[in-house]
Amino acid sequence: MSASSASTPPAPGRHLPALLIIAAGCFIAMITFGPRSVFGLFLVPMSRDFGWGRDVFGLAVAIQNLLWGLGSPFAGAIADRFGTVRVLCAGALVYGLGLVLMAYSGTPAGLQLTAGVLVGFGLSAASFNLVLAAFGKLLPDRLKSLGFGAATAAGSFGQFLFPPLTTGLIEAVGWQETLIIFGASLLLVMPFSLALATRGAVRSAGTAAAPQQSVAAALSEAFRHPSYVLLVLGFFTCGFQLAFVTVHMPAFLVDRGMDLKVGAVTLALIGLFNMVGSIGAGYLTNRMSRKWLLAWIYAGRGVAIAAFVLMPVSPWSCYLFGAAMGLLWLSTVPPTSSLVMLMFGTRYMAMLYGFAFFSHQVGGFLGVYLGGQLYVTLGSYDVVWWLSVALSFASAAINLPIREEAVRRPLAAQA
Repeated sequence: MSASSASTPPAPGRHLPALLIIAAGCFIAMITFGPRSVFGLFLVPMSRDFGWGRDVFGLAVAIQNLLWGLGSPFAGAIADRFGTVRVLCAGALVYGLGLVLMAYSGTPAGLQLTAGVLVGFGLSAASFNLVLAAFGKLLPDRLKSLGFGAATAAGSFGQFLFPPLTTGLIEAVGWQETLIIFGASLLLVMPFSLALATRGAVRSAGTAAAPQQSVAAALSEAFRHPSYVLLVLGFFTCGFQLAFVTVHMPAFLVDRGMDLKVGAVTLALIGLFNMVGSIGAGYLTNRMSRKWLLAWIYAGRGVAIAAFVLMPVSPWSCYLFGAAMGLLWLSTVPPTSSLVMLMFGTRYMAMLYGFAFFSHQVGGFLGVYLGGQLYVTLGSYDVVWWLSVALSFASAAINLPIREEAVRRPLAAQA
C-alpha cells in the first residue's frame, strides 16, 4: 500500500451501495433544481405587486444565471479538494437564505441581491453539477453514464413537480409564503449529501487523470484542448434556451391570452418528458457517438422551437411544445459530462465541468436578460425565439469536430 493511500482514508460514499448513492444524489438534484425552475411563475405576481417591468425581474434572474455559472468552477475545485459534502451544505444554506429574503425584496436592488446574487452563488454550490462529479468519483464505470442520466432526470422531476406545487401554494398562501417554504425545504440537502462524501475517494484506474497534476496544469491542459473548447462553446446554447423558456414562457403565454396555469403545465410537461430524455441520453451516451448525440439534440431543439413559433398558440400547441422540448431539455448533460470525464478523467471533473457550465450560464444570462430587455423595447419575444433557433443549429455544427478520446499526456506527467 502506498503512503498516499494509507494517509487518505477512503471516502464514506465508497462503502455505500451504488443505488443508495444514486438515490441520494437524485434527491439533491430534484430539491435544488425544482425551486429554481419555477422562477417564471413569480414574475407576474411580483411585477404586479411592486409595479415593475419584466426587465427588472429578468435582470435579477440573469444575474442569478451568470453567478451560478461563475461560481461553479470554484465550487467544483473546492469539492475536488475538500469533498462534496461541505460544499453542498454551504450552498444549500445560501440558496435557501436567498429564497427566503427574496420574499421581502420590495426594490429592484433587493431582488438582484436575493434572487440574483444569493440564489446564484447558492446554486453554484448546491446543484446537480456537484452530484454528477460525485457520481464520477464514487460509481463504478458501468453505472456512471446511467447515474449522470438519472441525476439529470431527477432535476427534471423537480421541474415536473414544482410548477403545479408552486401555483397551488401561491393560490393557497401567497407567493411570499411559497418562497419561504421552498427556502426551508433546501435544508433537506444536508443529510442527503452525506452519501456523496468524496474526499479521499479512490479514482478509477482507467481514467486519464494524472494524480499529481496541479489545478493550474489541469486548466491549461483543458483550454488548450480544441475539443474541450468546442464542447464549452456548444453548451452556451443550452443555457440560453433553458433560461429564456423557464423565465419568460409563462408571461409569453399570458400575453397570448392563455391562463398562467397553461404556462405551469407546459413547464411541468418539460420536466416530465425530460425524465425520459435524460435517462435516454444517459443510456445512449455509452452506445453511440457522444458528439453526434449532442448534434442531434441541438438540431432537434431548433426544429421544435421554430415549429412552436410558427404555429397558432393554443393550450395544446403549448403542451406539445413542452413534451418535445422536454425530451431535449437536459439531455445534453449526460453526453457533455461524459465527454469531460473521457477527455480528462475524474480528478478535476467538478472543476472542468464547472467551466463548461459557466458557458451554459453565460448563455442563460443572455437568454433571460435579452428576453426582458427586448420585450420592453419591442413589445414581443419574437427576436429571442428566432435567435434560439439559430443558436440551436450553430451548436449542432460546433459539436461535430470534437474528438472523442482521452487527452494525450507525456509519460512523465502520468508517472
